[in-house]
Amino acid sequence: MVGHTGVQAAAVKAVEAVDECVGKAVEAVKEMDGAMFICADHGNAEQLIDYETGDPFTAHTTNQVPFILVNYDRDYTLREDGCLADIIPTLIQIMGREQPAEMTGSSLLVKA
Repeated sequence: MVGHTGVQAAAVKAVEAVDECVGKAVEAVKEMDGAMFICADHGNAEQLIDYETGDPFTAHTTNQVPFILVNYDRDYTLREDGCLADIIPTLIQIMGREQPAEMTGSSLLVKA
């Protein structure tokens, strides 16, 4: 949310804080031998300046966002051509459940 202010220093500080907290969460998940996904639904802090005007850019971007698999079965990797609709089918597969026919996305997990 801080990126929406257009204040670069605040956005940098927020990203650093999130980075530190995610690192702690990853370590905790690994200690418990769990699995974790890290994702976002849109960008913002990576572009804080409107490239055409030089003014602060406070809107969402359409840049690709990460979907990171942490500490899951090493026999699997993630395909690279995914979209937001593929996130829940991926989680459903991890939980060993059947994907409802109404879902149009497909799991991002592929055998390595």
